[in-house]
Amino acid sequence: MTDSTKDKLVLVTGATGYVGGRLVPRLLAEGYKVRVLVRSPQKLESVPWSGDVEIVQGDLTSEEDTTAACGGVHTLFYLVHAMGSGPDFAVQELQTARTVAAAAQTAGVDRIVYLGGLHPETGELSPHMRSRSEVGRTLLAGAVPAVVFQAGVVIGSGSASFEMIRHLTDNLPAMPSPSWVQNRIEPIAIRDVLHYLVAAPGMPSGINRTFDIGSREVLTYGALMYGYAHEAKLSRRYIYALPLPAPMLAGWWVALVTPIPHFMAVPLVGSLQHEAIAQEHDIDAFIPLPPEGLTRYRKAVELALGKLASDEVVTSWAGATNSPPSDPLPSDPEWAGRTFFVDRREKSTAVAPEYVWRVIEGIGGQNGWYSLPAAWSIRGVWDKLVGGAGLNRGRRNAQRLFVGDAVDWWRVEKIEDGRLLLLHAEMRVPGEAWLEFTAEPDGAGTVYRQRAIYFPAGLAGKLYWWAILPFHGLIFPSMAKNIIGRAADLEREEKQAGLEPGRGPGEGRSADGAAAAGSQRC
Repeated sequence: MTDSTKDKLVLVTGATGYVGGRLVPRLLAEGYKVRVLVRSPQKLESVPWSGDVEIVQGDLTSEEDTTAACGGVHTLFYLVHAMGSGPDFAVQELQTARTVAAAAQTAGVDRIVYLGGLHPETGELSPHMRSRSEVGRTLLAGAVPAVVFQAGVVIGSGSASFEMIRHLTDNLPAMPSPSWVQNRIEPIAIRDVLHYLVAAPGMPSGINRTFDIGSREVLTYGALMYGYAHEAKLSRRYIYALPLPAPMLAGWWVALVTPIPHFMAVPLVGSLQHEAIAQEHDIDAFIPLPPEGLTRYRKAVELALGKLASDEVVTSWAGATNSPPSDPLPSDPEWAGRTFFVDRREKSTAVAPEYVWRVIEGIGGQNGWYSLPAAWSIRGVWDKLVGGAGLNRGRRNAQRLFVGDAVDWWRVEKIEDGRLLLLHAEMRVPGEAWLEFTAEPDGAGTVYRQRAIYFPAGLAGKLYWWAILPFHGLIFPSMAKNIIGRAADLEREEKQAGLEPGRGPGEGRSADGAAAAGSQRC
């Protein structure tokens, strides 16, 4: 960014969308003043950067609203589309682009930046891709210079194109597919898309043209799915290209087997009928490559699948500027991100938190798991038979747990003394699993929370979860009930004996207290 651009005001439209929501914190980190134009400001309440931007409520279809939002703006980022809004979405997109171009001219905006799609120069395009192309041409024909980036499949958690790859590959070990799986695609990582967008306001003034951007790595769509399967550690996938016509039918099939809604799946599949490869690399003369180079496809998938440590499962996108753009955002749609399952249990009790915590920290080993011990034993034997850790590892210390300790077939991944215990499963399952316990003070008592979190690996992982779901309905409620019950017994026993309350956070526990905690096995 040049010094003359550093303090300029930029306007981001589409800030509640996939790319816009990730662009805003990057612009803030680079020192830009950011204004966002949104129809529903409440959609930004959960994002961490909402207090650092100027939020303007308005509608891009209103030239009055858009002109007002453009006041004093140097660069307008146009990152919206109407895909799936109805059969006339192309007309709506074109009208909105004309409105934005006119408003930018009236307000004296210096530059418009638009993100379109890679497409062949000749031949008939799908309705979705044709609309994106016409929007780009409309902006280029306006009085305000426009930089129109054209990108192919964007790789990052939450990108509709990537989510289609993810869910199809996760759910279908064998896929009879339309012939378009053999079409060549040039993907691009979301981090590289943002690299170009953030640098665009600093490009020389007066530039008015399209720029193809991509990873410089050309693959077939089928290869994208094979690469995903490898990085996701799935079993071998089998993709059979068949001469199947009817992209509309293929779109319905995608909507059926993935969480992507039909109104998005159909136009996405339609756009795959054509190859999407960069025809030029002229952008290199204006924006240098990222310092680490453009991201290869498998690295981009690895980033999109990353951050599966248990604390990230629940609280992704923890910071505005230091979190990977491939992670999910709070504003991403419900179908975005990797599929996972959670069993939650919560109970309030009058028992003091220190007694609940002592039972939590003493779980496993000789104390057992406070629910259906026969079922746990059978599952432990089965795990040993298939090469897992089983339940007979026990625990190193009957009183205390530390990060890295083994607890039967679990491993302590995180512990906040007196409050939280997080266990990562080392049993043989088709996926990744965690078990989390918390004890929070609540007036004179405690709120006990328990969560089982499971990330399935492909279809086998989902089938495993559904198969054991009836057992979870028996095991986890009784676990919560019995842990609270054991804590109540401890509190009553020690009060009757005239003992001081059990160990609090950071304090040692007496041998008598440890013995009491281990005296019951449920």
